[in-house]
Amino acid sequence: MKKNILAQAILAAFVMAPAAAFASEAELMQRIEKLAAELEKVKAELAATKQKTDTVEKRQETMAAAAPASQGAASGAPQTVVTGYGEINYNHPTKDASKAQTDVRRAVIGIQHRFDDKTKLVSEFELEHSVTSKDDQGEVAVEQLYVEREFDNGLRAKAGLFLIPAGLLNTNHEPTAYYGVERNFVETAIIPSTWREVGVGLSSTLENGLSWDAGVTTGFDLTKWDAASEEGRESPLGAIHQEGQLAKSRDMSVHGALNWRGVPGLLLGGSVFTGKMGHNTAGFAATDARLTLWDLHTRYTPGRWDLSAVYARGHISGVDALNLTFAGNPTPVPSSFAGWYAQAAYQLWKSGDYALSPFVRYERFNTAKSYTPVPAGLGAATGPDEKVVTVGANFRVGEGVVLKADYQKFYEDTTRNRVNLGLGFAF
Repeated sequence: MKKNILAQAILAAFVMAPAAAFASEAELMQRIEKLAAELEKVKAELAATKQKTDTVEKRQETMAAAAPASQGAASGAPQTVVTGYGEINYNHPTKDASKAQTDVRRAVIGIQHRFDDKTKLVSEFELEHSVTSKDDQGEVAVEQLYVEREFDNGLRAKAGLFLIPAGLLNTNHEPTAYYGVERNFVETAIIPSTWREVGVGLSSTLENGLSWDAGVTTGFDLTKWDAASEEGRESPLGAIHQEGQLAKSRDMSVHGALNWRGVPGLLLGGSVFTGKMGHNTAGFAATDARLTLWDLHTRYTPGRWDLSAVYARGHISGVDALNLTFAGNPTPVPSSFAGWYAQAAYQLWKSGDYALSPFVRYERFNTAKSYTPVPAGLGAATGPDEKVVTVGANFRVGEGVVLKADYQKFYEDTTRNRVNLGLGFAF
């Protein structure tokens, strides 16, 4: 309205200008005074409007300052977010088709809640193998449950049940984040997956691209080792992890990790985890047994390529007397276990929401690379390194769905050769 009044005043000035040449001086002065009055009126209205606007803005600022921190950041982002991922896999052994099987490998629901712009809750709940009962192999587990606080200097602190930052896969294990139907063996048999502990941790990312993690957590329970079972051969640490379930905490563990992303597309990193596992258990022959697990990892993604490699090695000390009590059993506690892999993937085709990425991976690992010396005839023989070649492709459907197919060739235990198909999603 004010703009119209001002425009009319200006227009009137131009319209009446020719007539003014023939009007008397008194008439001209009268018209000028009238225009001046109109302009003063417009100025007054604009000033009143500005005063009202300033009052409203000050009131809004006062209300925002008085609001509790739990109302979240002013960015408008949702305070509570639901996430999830899942995978359904088909495995077909090429030398024994009768063992082919389909499995709802896992379904995971996560809830993240932001209390304010610096404090959040992270939780994930997992169901494995579709059905859980005393007669089934299914399992329900809390995968993550922790609170994290970020400070003004960029330091982050967390407490609760969280993933240990080891390797490439453990903290990025959604099916859309890795190649192949099954997770690689090095980061499941040597580094257990999905490996989580209860404790406290600190982390930060520096301006030069270096990030670090450190923490004190629960560890493993060596008293759970079953020398008569093959479970320890499949994954030494997977056989004795605690996962926050009534976890023995007499002996705590420490961990640290460094990752550098100073060059676009390049990641270089490593981690170490160490702690005792005997928990001063009465009558246990290895109360001072200690685990040390470390890894080096890298990933490089130039253009359409995705190249990665991981080397991991574990050492268990103080188990000499314990292994003597296991004499005659097939699975004593190994003193070392290790493995590595190298992988190359290439985005061969992309059209809209679809992308096809073939890949090849070579792995070499040994879950019982060495044992502590025992009297002749009482120990178990170390086995050869298993070597596995996996060739396949990931077919992406949008950002959240992936179809997978691959073939795996085992060079030692050839009965495990298989064709795999998989469906995965993450949101």
